[in-house]
Amino acid sequence: MSQIDHQVHSIGPEVTGSRIFKFIAFLYGIAAYLVFFVTILYAIGFVMGLVVPKTIDTGTDTSTAEAVIINLLLMALFAVQHSVMARQRFKTWWTQFVSKPIERSTYVLFASLSLLLLFGQWRPLPTVIWEVEDPDLAVTLVTVSFAGWVLVFTSTFIINHFELFGLHQVTNHLVGKEATPPRFKTPLLYKFVRHPIYLGFIVAFWAAPVMTAGHLLFAAVTTIYIFVGIALEERDLIDLFGDEYRQYKQRVSMLIPWRRSV
Repeated sequence: MSQIDHQVHSIGPEVTGSRIFKFIAFLYGIAAYLVFFVTILYAIGFVMGLVVPKTIDTGTDTSTAEAVIINLLLMALFAVQHSVMARQRFKTWWTQFVSKPIERSTYVLFASLSLLLLFGQWRPLPTVIWEVEDPDLAVTLVTVSFAGWVLVFTSTFIINHFELFGLHQVTNHLVGKEATPPRFKTPLLYKFVRHPIYLGFIVAFWAAPVMTAGHLLFAAVTTIYIFVGIALEERDLIDLFGDEYRQYKQRVSMLIPWRRSV
């Protein structure tokens, strides 16, 4: 028996179906979710420059070229991890080694860790690109940025927040409930834009009363990545739901509400 065969055998049904594994998987899912929750809260402070010890405009001083290279590498690491692990072909291979009930939690954990690495190693580029001096307008922009984060969280709960971040899967596994086949649905905000979560991120990243070069780099690269991610995600959704998603794509705009297809 090869090493791979041995690994696949070691996480077979007799193991994944045992009570102890179900409980460990459940605890693992909770731990992964908590890491995610801390990460997303830190992300808000990191981008907006609030509360957290290290923000997008603080950290180790380096030359501009070094800062740009390091920051791009950090964002590239997250983008590759986040996109590759989300693809169905990778999931099919990956679940030979990682039990299906914890596959989503593992994805969430790895994404959170790559973001925490980005926050910790990010190099500031403090040159100010724009600064809003009017206090009322500055407060308005901060409010809009918060609204973007609220849109992100709200959109996850409108679909299934706990399934999106792995808790639903490990809970079902713990109680022995079979996973239901995916159904295509477009609740509330999803009737106006196809990707309200991504829209929320874009708003949160760009609505800044003070935009430094580092913040601009972060916002620009993540926005480009969002559009790449949308293209990959929609390809998977068409593979999964076929004409049902194609018709939805024609009917509802990508990111700008109340417009037909973008």
